[in-house]
Amino acid sequence: MTAELYPAFFNLEGRRCVVVGGGAVAERKMQALLGCRASVVVVASRVTRAIVDADEDGKITLLRRAFEPRDVVGALFVFAATDSREVNANVLREAHAAGALVNAADDPPAGDFHVPATVRRGDVVAALSTGGRSPTFARYLRLELASWLTEERVELSDLLAEARREFQESGRALEPEQWRGAVDEQVLDALRTGDRSRAKALLLARLGAPAAAAGG
Repeated sequence: MTAELYPAFFNLEGRRCVVVGGGAVAERKMQALLGCRASVVVVASRVTRAIVDADEDGKITLLRRAFEPRDVVGALFVFAATDSREVNANVLREAHAAGALVNAADDPPAGDFHVPATVRRGDVVAALSTGGRSPTFARYLRLELASWLTEERVELSDLLAEARREFQESGRALEPEQWRGAVDEQVLDALRTGDRSRAKALLLARLGAPAAAAGG
């Protein structure tokens, strides 16, 4: 029986992350890590133009040579993303020996973590995984969720965060059920039409805020 994967979001800002490989897969790993402000090192003899540009712009450290065990020392994440199973297997061994967490592009079960299909809208990030069994289905779910996560729903996230902060400042705690019950189509309709103040007033009223705070 396969062990369950533990879902988590990592803060990679300033953390050393190593990508071994220089093709399209490695490029995607690099771009995702840069979006998280990681300290990215790419190791490969041949690399894409985008990887070269990132190095020339000072965004990454590019080591244009074959992989060496010392490359993974001090790394939090290591991505084995070459087109050679032998090289990827070696990266996997050395990363484990160095205490790093490793993802093998050609053999996910052998690594420590899978890279999920993600949907990102501002601060809202949804990650989807099938445990590596069906990447196609994970991509299908990502597209479905991307179409559901509309602009007004992202705005709703900001509105709920704002309301939560105001209730915390007032010293009043609400149960999860109260928050769930406060969100309905009227609130979303107000956001769809760009009437944020009405949406907030409706939300606060449903949460039992005083009339003045709810805009009434």
